[in-house]
This record gives sequence, C-alpha cells and structure tokens, in this order.
Amino acid sequence: MLSEEFVSAICGPPLSSNTAIAKDVGIYCHTLSPTYSIKSTFKKSSTPVGCLAVSDSHVFAGQHEKAYVHVYSRIRGNQEAFVAFPERIRCLTLAGDVLIIGTTEGRVMLWETCTGRLVSTPPRHVQAVSCVMATPYHVLTGSDDSDVHVWSLAQLLELDSTAEHEPERTLSNHRAAITALSASPSASADTNICVSASKDKSCIIWNYQTGDALRTLLFPAFPLCLSLDPASRAICVGCEDSTLYLVELFADPPLLGPQAEDAATVTQVSSTFGASRPDAGPASCLAFSYDGTVLLTGHPKGQILRWDVVDANKTPVELANLNAAVTNLVFTPPLDSASARRTTRPANIVKPSQVGGTYVLTTQLEPAAHLGPPSRLDDMLNTPGFSHDTLVGAAAAFEQQSAVAAESDGSEAGQEMRKRIETLEELLDQYRTVQRQINKRRS
Repeated sequence: MLSEEFVSAICGPPLSSNTAIAKDVGIYCHTLSPTYSIKSTFKKSSTPVGCLAVSDSHVFAGQHEKAYVHVYSRIRGNQEAFVAFPERIRCLTLAGDVLIIGTTEGRVMLWETCTGRLVSTPPRHVQAVSCVMATPYHVLTGSDDSDVHVWSLAQLLELDSTAEHEPERTLSNHRAAITALSASPSASADTNICVSASKDKSCIIWNYQTGDALRTLLFPAFPLCLSLDPASRAICVGCEDSTLYLVELFADPPLLGPQAEDAATVTQVSSTFGASRPDAGPASCLAFSYDGTVLLTGHPKGQILRWDVVDANKTPVELANLNAAVTNLVFTPPLDSASARRTTRPANIVKPSQVGGTYVLTTQLEPAAHLGPPSRLDDMLNTPGFSHDTLVGAAAAFEQQSAVAAESDGSEAGQEMRKRIETLEELLDQYRTVQRQINKRRS
C-alpha cells in the first residue's frame, strides 16, 4: 500500500507552554496513511504562508520578514545550508531543480540549486510578489498590485545575460491584492487553467496561455487560500470568515467547457463545503491528497484538520496541534514520475552567486538498477552482429511475406515478391553460417 506523506510549516512563537511539543521545531514531515504519525522534524524555521517548497531530496523554507532561505536535507535529516538573498522573500516555489522566489520589491529570482546560478528580473510588479506558481513551461506571479504576470520559464533561464526579462502577458481583472494562486499541471494550451484569489472577494479562472478570463466567482468574504484538486475538476477556497467552499467546475450547470455560460457571467458562490471550528480560526493554507479524496487545512491556532471530500458529513478531524500558526501544507507525491525519469539528482545544493561566469555542476549517478532495463538499442550495440531477437523477428517477417506471396502466386507482383523473399532467405542463411564460424573460432 502506498503511503501518503505531507510537510507542514509553522510561523511565530508557541501559543502555549505545552511541554509535549518539541521546542524550536519549525517544519514537520507527516505520514497521513495508512496511519497518521509525525515522521521527522526540522528545527529553527519560521515560515510564512507560501514560503515552503519540497523536492525529493530537500526542503526550502523562506523566513518571515527575512531575506533568508533555510535548506534542509530530507536524506540526511539536518539543515544543509543557510542562503541569503539581496531582498526580503515573500513567497517561493520549485520548478525541478530551480527555486523561484518572489520578493517584497516586486522581483522574481530564479536560483539553480545544482549550479548556484541566480537570475533576477527587474521589479515588474509595482508592489510585493504575494504568491508564485510554476507549471511545466511557465511561472505565474501574483502581487499586492492586483496583477498576475505570466512568464516563460525557458526565457527566464536563458544564458544570455543581456536578455531582458518581460512577462509574456498580464492578467489584470482583479481590483485588489492577490492572495493565492493555483494552476493545473497540464501542458496543453486548451487546458492550461489557473485560478487567482483576491481581496476583492473574487476568484477568477484563467486560460493563462491566452490570457482569457473563463469565469469569475464571487464569495461572501475574501479568500485567503485556494487549491485545484489533482484532476483540476474542482476548486477549494478558504475564506477569512472561516468558511470553506468547494466549487465543481463541470457540475450541472458547468462553469467551464462548451456547455458553460458566457465567460462574462459572474457566478455567486454561496453554498459552503464546511466551516472551521471557532477555536481554530480561518484556514491559512490547504492541500489536497494525491487522489483528491482528503483535504487538509492549517489554522492560525496550530490545528491541522482533515476533511473527507467524498463524505456527506463535513465534520473535520483534528490530525495534530503544532502549538503555533500553521502556514504551509505540501503533499509529496507517492510516485514521482519526474524523478523516475531522471538519471541524476543533486548531491548537494550550491549556494547562489550573482557573479556571471563558469558554473560547477555537482551530481552523483544513481545505481544502475535505477537507470531502467536495457533498451533494444543497448542489446543490439552489445551483441556481435545481429542479436537473436532481431534474427527471429526477421525470419517471422519473411514467413509472413511468404504466406502473402503464396496467396498471389499467379500474379506478376506475387512472383516478384517470391523472388525477393528467396534472395533474402539465402542471405540470411549465409549470415547464419558466418556467425557460427565466428562463434567456433572464439570458443
């Protein structure tokens, strides 16, 4: 059975003098199923909302009101590095081995953790970058200036130091600060959707490649956090009044697709999914499990609540109380297909450097067992002459062609095919004879 794991982060001092909770712990690694437990912890971190990123080997935590990132090794279980940046960090995320950072000055910084290369854009946002999301080919940044910029990830990582960094487009329908972003992992231009939440009490669903606003959702209170479910079929939104909303995109009537109403139609969302307990406060972060059946919410009073999405009874279960404001929840995928395709991974992160020049890439090869089974090309390269499987396949193809030729022996085309097959069979017999002689000499 696959185990579900997630990482949580807290911010601020302890809420009470509870001696049962370890001191100085700022990041927790949890196992959700089959049985809930706290797997490991990392100390000395105060991570605000949106400043936690997790890879298969490291945890990156931006510090509250600081220009620092603490890097923890998940393999060794300790703090690996303390990394300083030129500006205070407001949010961050990962795109492969690249850490993408939004600053209070409106800039976007990209740190290649394998090489130490640091790329910084001009302050294209006039206020702080409040949230950042990475998709397979794009970076989305939301700001307190109410705009969402869409950047090309490839252009941001160009090696040309003279290239100007400009967003591809700007999504500017909101009238107040952006509070949260979520995007689908799709690489198709038709299904590249993202959702932005704002203090104007609205969420807008966008096709961020075209810049089209597909639907506007209005809420009774302004959203603090949101997330698309893993299949991008629903949006969960947590608002400041402690309510949760689950908006299905393809219900009846659908909000998206060919059967949906005109995109200019504004939808008022009033039916709640649930409400947080009064002693917990509004959800400051939320996350779906990998199969979308479980929703976790983190709260400023220290609780992590578990919600069963498919259960009609929307009573949450308290998983843990961390005795400090829970600000981040990140699920780790049980099967990381991207990591499975990689033949190398960073052994250690390289601290960023703003000085251009030669960069050192330090990696270690994975054991051969993780490189996958030998391909057909590998077998052919390592076999003298043609491999046995290739000869068997060729013989089977000749026999199939012989059967076809036998059916049309009376025609001129059939006779010509028969001659060609006989010639190929003679060549194959000659090759087998030569191969046997070579094998005898070697033995």
